Amino acid sequence: MDLGKDPLALDRQVCFALSVASRSVIAIYRPLLEPHGLTHPQYLVLLALWQSSPRSVRDLAETLRHEPATLSPMLKRLEALGYLTRRRDATDERQLAVELTEAGRALRAEAEKIPYRVVERLGMELGELEALHAALTRVLEATR
Repeated sequence: MDLGKDPLALDRQVCFALSVASRSVIAIYRPLLEPHGLTHPQYLVLLALWQSSPRSVRDLAETLRHEPATLSPMLKRLEALGYLTRRRDATDERQLAVELTEAGRALRAEAEKIPYRVVERLGMELGELEALHAALTRVLEATR
């Protein structure tokens, strides 16, 4: 494997490109989420819940690759916004169940516009974004 003349050149580092791209893409989401009082991490929680609700905190943490302790403040904030509820699971008191409220379910209709606006803002072909997503998914799998 040959990494070229300068394997430490900043502009050749995958970690640098991922870091800057991540911050830049998340910045596109910010003005789209602000009217709903959401941050990007909170939006990811809602995406997971729109996919399946109710869910345990442990399941959400695994899905989002967060520690449950990191997730708790986000869930509290989303509950304060009226988008979800947290309650002890009736079948296992040790588990905390997270469920969308009516307002949380209704927000999905508004949120469905967000991916289209992000794709438009990025100005990339859908095929390019799908290929990027596939490559990033392989990166995620390699880092598990």
